Amino acid sequence: MSWQPEVDEIAQRRSWAREMGGAGAVAQHHERGRLTVRERIDQLCDAKSFREVGGLAGTAKYDDEGGIQHVVPAPYVMGLAHIDGQPVAVGGEDFTVRGGTSGGGARRKGGQGGFVEDLAHEFRIPLINLIDGAGGTVTSMRRRGYSVFPGVDGFERSVALLGEVPVVSGVLGTAAGGPAGRAILSHFSVMVRGSSQIFAAGPPVVKRSLGQEIDKEDLGGASVTVDTAGTIHNAAASEAEAFEQIRRFLSYMPRNVWQLPPRVDTGDARDRREEALLSIVPRKRTHVYNMRLLVEMVVDKGSIFEIQPSHGKSVITSLARLDGHVVGIIANNPMHLGGAMDVRSAHKQIHFMELCDTFHIPLIFFVDVPGFMVGLDAEKAATLREGMRAVYVAGQLTVPVITLVIRKCYGMAGMATCNKNGFDLKLAWPSGEWGSLPVEGGVAAAFRRDIEAAVNPKQREQELEAELRLLASPLRTAEAFAVEDVIDPRDTRPLLIDFISLSRDRLATTVGQKPRFGVGP
Repeated sequence: MSWQPEVDEIAQRRSWAREMGGAGAVAQHHERGRLTVRERIDQLCDAKSFREVGGLAGTAKYDDEGGIQHVVPAPYVMGLAHIDGQPVAVGGEDFTVRGGTSGGGARRKGGQGGFVEDLAHEFRIPLINLIDGAGGTVTSMRRRGYSVFPGVDGFERSVALLGEVPVVSGVLGTAAGGPAGRAILSHFSVMVRGSSQIFAAGPPVVKRSLGQEIDKEDLGGASVTVDTAGTIHNAAASEAEAFEQIRRFLSYMPRNVWQLPPRVDTGDARDRREEALLSIVPRKRTHVYNMRLLVEMVVDKGSIFEIQPSHGKSVITSLARLDGHVVGIIANNPMHLGGAMDVRSAHKQIHFMELCDTFHIPLIFFVDVPGFMVGLDAEKAATLREGMRAVYVAGQLTVPVITLVIRKCYGMAGMATCNKNGFDLKLAWPSGEWGSLPVEGGVAAAFRRDIEAAVNPKQREQELEAELRLLASPLRTAEAFAVEDVIDPRDTRPLLIDFISLSRDRLATTVGQKPRFGVGP
């Protein structure tokens, strides 16, 4: 009278699901240097924490008496798990089954608008997409007998989640179509250099549409999508490193927007003062210095996690900690374009500002920006338009913002480092300088006739520059209380910690969704 036969059948069906596409397909997948989706989940998540949902979904074969003979599992594996003890929803395409392509019930299980996204939404927990597939396929048209209108299986839930919980995507194979779209609709994404690719459509479609012969790595490898386009945020050398980056990113994030980011004890002294900060900025204004090293000396040791390090290199965007508190760091990089904001660095800064604002992370700007990138190429790239988008987004920030001028802070690019709607704390080092534009270019434009009429135009130009440079001293601005303070560089860390520590109680009063709808792609 027991239900043992049915329980045995359930166990058999689960066993077939664990076989995925079969031993041959799994071996072929391994030969490409890739893990299966189940191996990926096991490596990413805490040991034995994965609870699969929808594991019995698939295509079954029955005998004439209705007895089960075999089940080919759905090409998507998903469920609930833990990472560093925190709950997450996780799912990914099973490339060993139909190349990870989806349709019908498989689309509801995963893909955009899938049940794995419902889990993240309903339980208010982070979502992790492990992407390795092309989404839909034209073969499903033959099975249905008609073609599906775009948007029937849409990205509505994917979009909504961006304003609710951290969404992370690992591109671990070749991604196109819906899976590629979901990778973009993420707060953080990472791919494996040399092993994964992402594009709107693959080489066969490109050849048919444009007549171009191109392989998938040249079309959508990391050198294109991470370094050049910024489509994906970070690249990793291996799947194991990609999983480590995902875990690291999540360690800075709250579980959802109704909570604050976690504070941890980093063991770094709150009052640490680095002597090297006193001389890291050269007195000669045309000499560069290492901004990354400067930031490392200020924040908690070992706490920096940089996002998009190989893209938009004139600005550095990093998550870090100060006395254990999560902060967002936006630092101009004088070693690339002199720190000028080009179209790529502008878009990179915009995304990072929106990320930090969505998850209640205070922002600290380490400023050394001479302005927007200029010239014909910059104008063709719409640098001015994208740069003003950075100003626009900075003006909507709701988190505490600290602006620390290390050296240059000029023009509209300098405006994108301030938040006039909030506390708007502006600090500077003695090396700081600011204005509508640098003295050198400004003198040549404003005093053109005076210079041209001089007996020695070059000497007259230098005299005017020297006169105005005296007035441009940061201490003159401090006298007028037009900057809140000019500080000893060695005091930077303890001073920032004081303000960031005080901001936590204020942030607790503003948790929840922001008026803006999450973070845009």
